[in-house]
Amino acid sequence: MSGGRPVIRTPDQRIRVFVSSTLRELADERRAVRAAIERLRLAPVMFELGARPHPPRALYRSYLSQSDVFIGIYGDSYGWVAPDEERSGLEDEYHLAPSTMPKLIYIRESQQREPRLEALIERIRSDDTAAYLPFSSADELEEQVASDLSTLLAERFDQSRMPEGGGPDEIPPTPVSRLPVPYTPTVGRERALQEVRALLERGEDRVVSLVGPGGIGKSRLAVETARATEDLFPDGRYFLPLEGVFEPGLLLPTIAYVLGIRDNGEAALEERIARALAGRRTLLVLDNFEQIVDAAPLLVRLYAIAPQTTFLVTSRTVLRIRGERVYEVSALGVPAVAHGSAERALRSAACRLFVDRARAVNPSFSLTDANADAVADICRRLEGLPLAIELAAAKARLLTPQGIAERLEQSLPLLTTAARDVPGRHQTMRSTIDWSVSLLEAEHGALLEDLGVFARQFTLEAVEALGTGRAWEGRAIEGIAALVDASLVKQAEIGGRSVLSLLAVVREYALGRLKEKGEASAMRAAHADHYSALVERVAPGLRGPGQGEAVVELGLELPNLRAAVRHLVHIGRLDDAGDFAWRLLVYWWIAGFFGEVRVWMLELLDKEQPIEPRTRAIAWFFALWSEMWQRPTEQVVAGIGECVRLFTESGDEDAAAMATAARATARLQLPLPELDTAERELGEAVERLRALENRWAEAITEVSLGRLAWLRGRTDDAQRHFDRATGVAEASGDLFTLSVAGNHQARLQLVRGEIDAAEGGCIRTLLVSIRLHFEEGVAYGLEGLCAVAAARGDGERAGALSSAADGIRQRIGVFDAEVFTVHTPQLDAMRAADPDAVAAGERHGETLSVVEAIELALPEAERERIAPALAQW
Repeated sequence: MSGGRPVIRTPDQRIRVFVSSTLRELADERRAVRAAIERLRLAPVMFELGARPHPPRALYRSYLSQSDVFIGIYGDSYGWVAPDEERSGLEDEYHLAPSTMPKLIYIRESQQREPRLEALIERIRSDDTAAYLPFSSADELEEQVASDLSTLLAERFDQSRMPEGGGPDEIPPTPVSRLPVPYTPTVGRERALQEVRALLERGEDRVVSLVGPGGIGKSRLAVETARATEDLFPDGRYFLPLEGVFEPGLLLPTIAYVLGIRDNGEAALEERIARALAGRRTLLVLDNFEQIVDAAPLLVRLYAIAPQTTFLVTSRTVLRIRGERVYEVSALGVPAVAHGSAERALRSAACRLFVDRARAVNPSFSLTDANADAVADICRRLEGLPLAIELAAAKARLLTPQGIAERLEQSLPLLTTAARDVPGRHQTMRSTIDWSVSLLEAEHGALLEDLGVFARQFTLEAVEALGTGRAWEGRAIEGIAALVDASLVKQAEIGGRSVLSLLAVVREYALGRLKEKGEASAMRAAHADHYSALVERVAPGLRGPGQGEAVVELGLELPNLRAAVRHLVHIGRLDDAGDFAWRLLVYWWIAGFFGEVRVWMLELLDKEQPIEPRTRAIAWFFALWSEMWQRPTEQVVAGIGECVRLFTESGDEDAAAMATAARATARLQLPLPELDTAERELGEAVERLRALENRWAEAITEVSLGRLAWLRGRTDDAQRHFDRATGVAEASGDLFTLSVAGNHQARLQLVRGEIDAAEGGCIRTLLVSIRLHFEEGVAYGLEGLCAVAAARGDGERAGALSSAADGIRQRIGVFDAEVFTVHTPQLDAMRAADPDAVAAGERHGETLSVVEAIELALPEAERERIAPALAQW
């Protein structure tokens, strides 16, 4: 709340509803409340490890500070009161909720409620900011929560949609440009931060590499540097986590994804990235580059074609490329000698870090003259490695510094001896994780090892799905809680979902232990099976009304989808890998990941083991897709023809029809296009796809037929194809294809002088593109409405919309074929008639954000209708 008005500041811009309850006692009720919240397209904020006062208190305090509504569900239990605490996490959450936050309290009917919970409920009844209601079942609770939230939102809608001042007081950056927010404060890096910033500021080095062993704090320093250099890189600072990227060929697709560039195969990614970065002062942070160090020469090519872009790289090894400046990240300073005071210990950055992290898990911890020597000894023994110190400090919840130091003295030398093959501080880091794991219960240590198969982020539900037959089966929640307490697992909330993560060095350790036990393949298979089942469930929604929701869900799971394909290829389940990739064809098309899939499929084809003909067709199809657009030859056409044959012989008529359409498209790209053959094959493909009820492919193929007719000067035929494509997409609820087809329909209407019809079509497809967050479609819509404005004599409006569209195309590296660029003749005519108005509009358009350009383009009534979707940009 701000001044009594709700202001929503989440990455997805949905209203966030914090849910507080005991975990196991009210598990059914929690599921019911989540369902009610999601029915209203709100974001549930649910701390799935339960209300536990430490160490997650700081975390759920953060959750509460960023939430908009508080829901409390109370049954019989008051909840666990931890040692040295006076109240349970359940009561703690209620007291931490801001006084201005609306509170909806639901109390289950009970005859055996614990006295302390009764006392809490009595206090709530006297709180005039809380509304409370009884309930008797989970089903009743779900309906009541949905109804109450609807009423609450209706009451607050007018004041929440427009804060004082006439507009949103903050529009957050898009997810792709967002820099990570550190879980904890950065300690002891002030000098390093100044030195790295100075290297970036002088602008002489195109690549600055932060080099050092795992756990020394390279990633943290890189993030803090990026956050502190907005003035140096006003056009964007982007963070690219590479810890899940193992193939050098995936570097460019990863950069493209983070920059918001769709890889549809139609142009070389290197070229599109160069276009997107041209003339922009940007910083790209490439984290954990050592895994793909063979891709380092690509950075030289990129900085040559994008001279105002700088790369800040973290790596365990030097890249050894031209233009690289190496900055050795050192360990934190440690006290030189023992027998010091607390004051002297705090002069050491390592000791300050230990104290900060110890207080996070044990608020009563303090550094004293009595324990200063022990803290100093811990920091010296751990050689000032920040991650190692954090792992040791996590034990301060249960142990004194003297107890931690004694256990390190007993354990670390033995563990270090067992790891002599690991050099220097790598050895210390490995040994510290070993020591930290040795203090866990055996099943919790086994759980950590199994988590090594996950990608960067994963959910508790996914962990539970992998538990069958494991030592921790059925006890994932308790195990994850123990790993969070030990600082080995991090928990955060993204898009209304609780997500878990491992630091790269911990994941590397966990997977190494799995491999040592010979269990890595089994866990990789379990991981792949879980995500294959997820894809089987979600993928059908990509072809109809559930497309938007399916794209969002798959986007949240993307790192693990990548890992699942890699696991399937690695363990030799190549047919399963091909089927996995093919089920997601529509997703790769919408999200623009064809280049990435191509890398996996080429790896699959390189395996020396038999595969099914259908799998071979799938792999060749993905491998040839970009060749079809970028390097079209007769051999490419023949290769796709072989895909048609293999799909047909395998009995997959649907895939065969789509491959037929692709072969026809390839014929059109040849130096001497085969127009008649292509038109015949496209027509055959449309008929087959219609009979098979593959509506999205039918619509896309109709668009291809329309483009071909347009190129041949048959605009009546072209319009009929575009009209049919639009109708099919609209009837099936396929938003993305509706955007593509509708833009073609409206642009041809502009060429034919049908201005009113074109305006309606441009508005409709612009609205669809907004809902999809499809910037290329937004650019098309703005250009179409630019032509409408020019045709009606509004030069300033036309100039502004054209300039804004150019800015979008520049940023995402997409430019249209000249023959289909229809707004420029109208704009040029307007410029000749009123050059000053057009020039003024173009200057104004250069200053507009995407949201401001959309608001300028749309009629007032449509702006109001689309406001909730615009809030997500």
